[in-house]
Amino acid sequence: MRVTSSMYYQSLYGTNNLKINNELFDVNKQIASGLKIQYASDDVTTFTKTMQLDNEMTTIGQIKKSTESGYKVSNQTDVVLNEFETAMDRTRTLLLNAANGTHSVDSLDAIANELRGLEKHFKNLANTSINGQFLFSGTAVDTKPIADDGTYKGNDKTMNAFLGSNNQQQYNLSGADLFLGEDSLVKRNITSNVILENLSKKSFDASNTDSANSITITTSDTIRDLMGDTDNTSDAANKHHFYVRGVKSDGTAFNAQIDKADDDSVESLLKDIGKLYGNTANVEVVNVGLNPYGQITIEDKMKGSSKLDFHMVGAVDFNQADGNDEADINDAVYAGTLGQISNLDGGETNFVEIINPTPPAVANDLYVKEFVKSPYASGTSDISNIDGLLYDRTQFAQDGAQLSSSVAQILKGSNEFATPSTKISEVADLSQGTAGTLDGTQLLLSGNKIDGSAFTPPVQIDFKTSGSTFSLDGGATNFDIYDMDSNGRKAVPADEMTYQQLMDVINMSMTNSLPAANTATDYDNAVTSSNTSANTYLTYDGKIAFTDLLANTTQATISLYDANSGDFNASASALSFNANNALTIVDPKTDFFKNLNDAITAVEDHKLYPDTSSGDLRNTGIENALTMLDKLQSHISREHAKVGAQSNTLTNSLERTSLLEISTMTLRSDVVDTDLAEASLKLNQLTLNYQAMLSTVGKVSKLSLVNYL
Repeated sequence: MRVTSSMYYQSLYGTNNLKINNELFDVNKQIASGLKIQYASDDVTTFTKTMQLDNEMTTIGQIKKSTESGYKVSNQTDVVLNEFETAMDRTRTLLLNAANGTHSVDSLDAIANELRGLEKHFKNLANTSINGQFLFSGTAVDTKPIADDGTYKGNDKTMNAFLGSNNQQQYNLSGADLFLGEDSLVKRNITSNVILENLSKKSFDASNTDSANSITITTSDTIRDLMGDTDNTSDAANKHHFYVRGVKSDGTAFNAQIDKADDDSVESLLKDIGKLYGNTANVEVVNVGLNPYGQITIEDKMKGSSKLDFHMVGAVDFNQADGNDEADINDAVYAGTLGQISNLDGGETNFVEIINPTPPAVANDLYVKEFVKSPYASGTSDISNIDGLLYDRTQFAQDGAQLSSSVAQILKGSNEFATPSTKISEVADLSQGTAGTLDGTQLLLSGNKIDGSAFTPPVQIDFKTSGSTFSLDGGATNFDIYDMDSNGRKAVPADEMTYQQLMDVINMSMTNSLPAANTATDYDNAVTSSNTSANTYLTYDGKIAFTDLLANTTQATISLYDANSGDFNASASALSFNANNALTIVDPKTDFFKNLNDAITAVEDHKLYPDTSSGDLRNTGIENALTMLDKLQSHISREHAKVGAQSNTLTNSLERTSLLEISTMTLRSDVVDTDLAEASLKLNQLTLNYQAMLSTVGKVSKLSLVNYL
């Protein structure tokens, strides 16, 4: 085939012109937009890489924004806690000042006033907010965390910053951790609260009744020094009897009688108490000692347990010539009530009245010594009962319309506070009664209903494997305590009963809202009806409380206790709700504002150590308040360190995110952005090529007809 000029023209110009024009268009488009491609069709590989990098940029942006927000909260928390620790240092300085024993009453009052000012400052710091959101409320950021009475109103939830795939960082500190947190390495420390004198100085000098001349008991003194005597003869018989009740570190309850002779040492009594908690010749699980005021202190050697408890009563009969030992609750004189601590009800608690009775003199040779005392009345109608004699049959404390218990319900395994859904068997000491179960355990509820009428007899709450019941008439009429099983309601088995079911029974009994018949429907109706008149609930620190909704000052009284309570010939109480127990000095569980209030109250009451002679009987005193404050400072410092670690992590994340952002932007630029120098060079090359092509085409077009032939 002959090649014609038109064919040559078409080959040289037509094809190359289209190609070069397309390339020139692409280069100009890249220079104008700054991008290598405009559409996925331009370059699928580049487009895919660009989309991946764009997604990465979006993620990094979210991480950066989340981290910055978290850092602001964490950093502000850090600032607040700095001020918190500064105020705590000042608080400790004031308590140390108050404890030196040289201050007048006016001076102590001035210190107490400054401490109350610091307390308000702590509450203001605790209620710090940013943009209307409270720092220490957990996720309930719209809720003011600390109420005027010092109780915590927030939750224990955490807020986390998103730091990447499967990577989050907590940036808040909830008030539940800061003010109510738990320190697993802390050992519980408790103390009795009655000042113990060496009574030998009073025994043979009836005129020596001035407490200012008293001498504090020591470990080297004798039991006769501790309990006193009415003659000048030391007796070899074990006539001094001590009744000890308490709870070990593992939650096991016990009651025991210790008998001592005149010349036995106080140290030997302390060792015997230690044995009840599990001390042996080779291993000590608790430290039992005396403080400078002769009060018994017990320190748990097990870390992280809040269960340790203690109560003791001593008794001696100074006249056994009649053949009776009335200080021994198992003496034949108490036939019919053997083993009952209430057998000592008739004893005299004031030793001066033993040796120097107030006219008209009433002979009483039974001396009962209280080691722990509370302001609560007894759980019986006899309000003259000795407060210090009772352990866990005391009435709930009253404050207006509210009644509250003093013993926290704590799970045996985890040391956590019970909640309404907690099974009672998870808290109870199942070694008592029928081993391994609550079956056969009976609780008694005595006191007055909200209308002022008394429970006669006490309400019986019976834990039964076959189905638990309660009765208000001594068992003649029993109501089932129904479970919530949707497959068929029945009486709840003993070990399945929850605190909510127990509190429902209390509420129905206190309001006299009883089921019309023993059916699940009537039971539910009675629970609903009772809730309109009163409310029974667990407080934030695991204690049962009752509120009368119909009165500002309730007529109701509550004493809730194990039926075995006070019987030293029976098993110890499987459950305790309110007790005349030892005071807590240090505990793994923190209650910041309560402990702070106790410390300030000690200064206001001018108490160096616990003293039941005046003021708040349950106050630990300034010296013990210092120990509590040291624990609080340690706890706050530990939580502050967590915040510092959070801030550091968030700072590192911000730095890493910024670097990733720059790196990703650079990589994206490398993938999709136009290199202007390269594009300009290519444009010049294409322009020259185009011009060369046009020149060639022009020359070809000028050839004569002869050249085409």
